[in-house]
Parts: sequence; structure tokens; C-alpha cells
Amino acid sequence: MEKLKDNAVILFARDPILGQVKTRLSSFLDDETILRLYTCFVEDSLGKIRQVDNTDCFVGISPSNLSGFFSGIESSDTRLFIQQGKDLGDKMRQAFVDRFADGYKKVVIIGSDSPSLPVSYINQALESDKDLMLGPSTDGGYYLIGMSGKVSEVFDGIAWGTDQVLRETLGCVKKLDISLELLPVWYDVDLPEDLKFLKTHLELITQSGLYEGSKTQKILDEISF
Repeated sequence: MEKLKDNAVILFARDPILGQVKTRLSSFLDDETILRLYTCFVEDSLGKIRQVDNTDCFVGISPSNLSGFFSGIESSDTRLFIQQGKDLGDKMRQAFVDRFADGYKKVVIIGSDSPSLPVSYINQALESDKDLMLGPSTDGGYYLIGMSGKVSEVFDGIAWGTDQVLRETLGCVKKLDISLELLPVWYDVDLPEDLKFLKTHLELITQSGLYEGSKTQKILDEISF
């Protein structure tokens, strides 16, 4: 795969299959609505990484591309791969290893659960001179991780899927003596209360003249809750 730019930004996303995405919203919304909502999350996130300058864009898919959804978005400036690893840490580690092997100087991964995330936060990570960049999330994890060096040891011994992910990662950083830049705190959308907050937040963002998460906002305007 030809490297075109100095940096790489990767969107980690799940294959949008009915009943298999954003399952913690199932007590609040039906599966069809959840699927439509999640595809908007992905489309807004994809639009976000495509706005970042001097980067090649990648989408890391889990567990597969059986739905075919991502085949329709692959292009010369957006390349796909299937996430490889037994847990999230392994998958991110392998994604970094592969992109550094391609010759990229800096690599950033974001998730698909933050459709309102400002593009400026991704730019800040790519402009950093630190070994590691983390975007702390209000749920105890992180919405972004970036590297300018091969410091994949930060993925060792982390209790993935818990509210201790960020705390334990920061502990690894301290032990390894890695230089770190912390980005502004942001939030993921996993639970019904997160979705309610997102709807209000996107409305306020639009009123301020910004347009983060526009596809997500459109579908949220159609949902009554």
C-alpha cells in the first residue's frame, strides 16, 4: 500500500450489522434506529478524519466487512483494513505497528463513538512533539491515542472495557518514562444518557456556527426522547 503523506489517521469502527452495534442503547431505541444512528456516527467520524491535513486516512473495521458498508467508502484517500488482535489493546498495537512499518512519522487512532469531536483535537495530536498523545474521555477511557514513536508497551496489562483504562495507561506512561501530551477532555456516546447529552450538545454546536456531527444531528432530530 503506497504511503502518500507523512502521517496517518485511523478510524476504528464496528461493521454496522443490525443488532450488533451500540447494544447498550437497546433499552432506549429499537435495533433499526440504532443501526441508522451508528452509521451516521461512522459517516461523521469519517468526514472528520478526511478534513485533517497531511494525513493518509484509514478505517480499521471489526470484526469484518460482511455488511459491505465500508466497501462503499473506500477510495484513493481512504483505505480499509480488518482489526487484528484478541482485544482492543492488541488491535490498536497492531494498527500502530503496521502504519509505522509503512513509514509514517505520526499515527493517530480515534473511535467512532464521538461524532461531535472537534477536528482541531486531531490536529493538535498530530502537531505534538511528544511520544504519546491521549484524548481523555469522561468515561475513564480515551477517545484518541496517537504516537510519534514506537511505544506499544502502553497497551500491556490494561483492563480494556473498564473505567480504569486511562488511569492504567497513565501508569504505564509513568513507568516507561514516555513523553505525553494530554488533549482536552471529551466524551463517547455509549448509554442513553450520553445520547441525550449529545443531542443537546449538537444543537448548541450548530447554533454557535459549527457543524460537527451534522449527519448524527439530522437523525437525532427525527427521534423523540
